[in-house]
Amino acid sequence: MKIVIAPDSFKDSLGAPAAAAAMALGFKDVWPDAELVQCPMADGGEGTVEAILAALQGEARSTLVSGPLGQQVKARWGWLAQSRTAIIEMAEASGLQLVPVELRDARFSSTRGTGELILAALDAGAQKVILTIGGSATNDGGAGMLQALGVKLLDAGGHAIGPGGLPLSVLSILDIKGLDPRLADVQVQVAADVNNPLCGPHGASFTFGKQKGATPEQVEQLDAALAHFADLTAVVLGTDRRDEPGAGAAGGIGFAAKAFLNATFRPGVEVVAELTGLAEKMHGADLVVTGEGRFDAQTLHGKTPLGVARVAKQFGLPVVVLAGTLGEGYARLYDVGIDAAFSLASGPMSLQDACQQASTLLRERARDMAQLLRVGLSLKTS
Repeated sequence: MKIVIAPDSFKDSLGAPAAAAAMALGFKDVWPDAELVQCPMADGGEGTVEAILAALQGEARSTLVSGPLGQQVKARWGWLAQSRTAIIEMAEASGLQLVPVELRDARFSSTRGTGELILAALDAGAQKVILTIGGSATNDGGAGMLQALGVKLLDAGGHAIGPGGLPLSVLSILDIKGLDPRLADVQVQVAADVNNPLCGPHGASFTFGKQKGATPEQVEQLDAALAHFADLTAVVLGTDRRDEPGAGAAGGIGFAAKAFLNATFRPGVEVVAELTGLAEKMHGADLVVTGEGRFDAQTLHGKTPLGVARVAKQFGLPVVVLAGTLGEGYARLYDVGIDAAFSLASGPMSLQDACQQASTLLRERARDMAQLLRVGLSLKTS
């Protein structure tokens, strides 16, 4: 029996490596001789660096950078020395989790810290940068990132504009002469699952601004500011990338990555699956188990269990999900490669208790699943 265990992290409780380890213990309780292949996964959001480093035994690094509202934060990033690849998780430097709910302000939150992480990668000699952009607190079109990388964004008086998306409304001069020349020799790959354009009713501001602290009036102001930024960018660069899929990702940092860094875009879970060798690990397997904190219809939009299932179906393997909760529409995943799904709770319990007991619950549910599978195998052979 060979089982591939490839979960995402369980938010507020377990990282993907710890979740995979807990599941493995449950299967081992029933099948002590089974080959249990742990492959922690992620989809480009929080925990992506941890999952990749766990799979590839890369080096975890940290750099002191500017947080979304200018506060200093210690941001983790990953380094793969053999391929000279930096794994940068935007949420570490510019993430929503870094800003208390009462302080969230999409008008002035900045991506400067993400740019500072890219600078750290360049200083390390990176030849490739993989930028994961889930969970951002920002709506500045990547302006802060560009400023950190040497681009000058000036008002009509020649003064640097302030941080955030709203100050882009007074942008008058876009000077790219200072853009770090090392970027010309670096491949930038963005891991993202958002296909929104930069502006308009389906753009960054209207789609994601509210969750980052913007009022309806501020959403309209931010959308207009991003459109103004795109207008000036088109004049300076001679090309307009605002309507390309993904330009509106992470408050518009997708636009800046495409326009100024010549970045390519790929779904986050595909990037992680490739780096971790998920497909290779599935050769000769009998079962694939994945999971995440909440499994529901949103999983259809490129989350880890769906990505894992797509790889597994190439080998005709059954896929089972263990999730913290099964939310509305989860059964729709049965039509796209998931064969069964189970929640962790063994009875009525609070979210806090479930998070605190996540490791134990994962082990118990994996053990229960293994018992059920053993019954199925015995029936099949009888």
